[in-house]
Amino acid sequence: MAAQSPFRKSLLKGGIYTGLLSVLFVIKTSGVDPAPDIFMALPFFVSLYFLLFTMGRPEVSDWLSHKIKGELRVLFLCPLLLALVYFGYIGMHDQNPLQDTLLLVPYLLFFPVLVFAAKRYTGEKPDWLDFATFLLFFLPVTVIDASPPGNLPVNGGGFDSVYRISVMLIAIFSFVTIRNIREVGFYPVFKWKSVFTTLWVWLVFYVFVFVIAYLVNFIKLKDDHTFHFVISAGVFWKFLSVFLHTALFEELVFRGLLQNMLAKRIAWSGGWKVWLLTGLLALTAMSLVVGYTMNGNLKWFPAVVTVLLFAAAFGLEIKSGARVGTYTALAVTSVVFGLAHAHAGSVIFVGLAAIGGWAYGYVYYKTKNVFYAALLHALVNTTPLIFGLELAK
Repeated sequence: MAAQSPFRKSLLKGGIYTGLLSVLFVIKTSGVDPAPDIFMALPFFVSLYFLLFTMGRPEVSDWLSHKIKGELRVLFLCPLLLALVYFGYIGMHDQNPLQDTLLLVPYLLFFPVLVFAAKRYTGEKPDWLDFATFLLFFLPVTVIDASPPGNLPVNGGGFDSVYRISVMLIAIFSFVTIRNIREVGFYPVFKWKSVFTTLWVWLVFYVFVFVIAYLVNFIKLKDDHTFHFVISAGVFWKFLSVFLHTALFEELVFRGLLQNMLAKRIAWSGGWKVWLLTGLLALTAMSLVVGYTMNGNLKWFPAVVTVLLFAAAFGLEIKSGARVGTYTALAVTSVVFGLAHAHAGSVIFVGLAAIGGWAYGYVYYKTKNVFYAALLHALVNTTPLIFGLELAK
C-alpha cells in the first residue's frame, strides 16, 4: 500500500489542477458559448487535461511503463483511445472525419508508438533514431494543421483542442513512458523558487530585448508614448490561451524533448566542443540564409544572435560545473527555435525569438519543468498587452 502512495498523490495533484482549470473553463465559456457546446465539451476537457497533468509525472509514467512492458495490445491502447476520442468529438458536431487533413491524425498518434515499440530500447543515451522519430513526428504537426482541430468548446474558447492535446499526450506516452526519456518534466507543480526564477528571467529578458527592439524600431510605445501597466480580465484570458495553446506545446517540443535529449546525447559523447563548433557553423549558415531571404533590413541580425548565443554557451560550459553539454544544447535549441519562427515574416523577430528560446531553455534547465518554461513563454507573449507595447512584425 505504501508503494502506491506516490502514485495516488500524483493522481490527486493532477486532479486538483484539472479541477481548477475546469472552473476557469466554465467561467470563460459561460454566456459566450451555447450551453450544449459547453456541456458536450466538458467531459472531453476534464478527461484530456487530467491525462495531460498526470501522464508526465514520474510516478505515473513509471507505473504505466511497468503495466505495458511486453504487452503490445496494451501499448497500442493509448493511441487507439485518443484517436477514438478525437474522431468521436468531431463526429458529435457533425464534422466529416475524412475531410481535409484528418487522415493525418492516425499517423501522428500511432507513428512514435510503433517506432519505440519496435525499437525496444530504453537506455539513457538518446540515439539518432530518437531524433529522427522526433523530427518525423513533430514536423507534420507544425507544418500541417489538422482541420477541424476539435476546439474546446467547438467554436473555440482559448482552451486548445482535442487534436493538440492528443498530440502532446502521445508525445509524452511514446518518448517518456515507452522510450524512457527521463527528466522531461511535463507536469504542473508549484514551487516558490521556480516561480521566482521564472519572474526574474522574464523581467531581465524583456528589459534586454526591449532595448534592442526599441533601437531597431521593432517595438514601440502606444500613441501617447507612455507605458501602460494593465492587468485585466482580457489580459488574463489571453495569457491563459497562450499558455495552453502555444506555450505548453512549443516548450514540450523544444525544451522538454529536444533540449533535454540533445543535452543527454552531448554528455554521453563527452566532447561538447565538437558539438558546439558544428552547431555554430551549421546554424550560423542557416541563419544567414534565412535572414537574407526575408524582407526588411538587418538581414544579418539572426546570424549575429546565433554567434553571440554560442559564445555565451562556450563561456558557460568552461566556467560552470554543470553537466557537460548543457549550455551547448541550450544554444542549439534556442537558435533552432528562433529559425522556426521565420514564418512570422520578420528578420528581427527571428533573432529575438532565438534570445527568447535561450530564456525559456534556461528556466527549463533551472526548474527541470516544462510548465515553468511555458509560463515564461506566455508571460513574454502577453507582455506587450501588459505594458502597452506595439510590435512591428
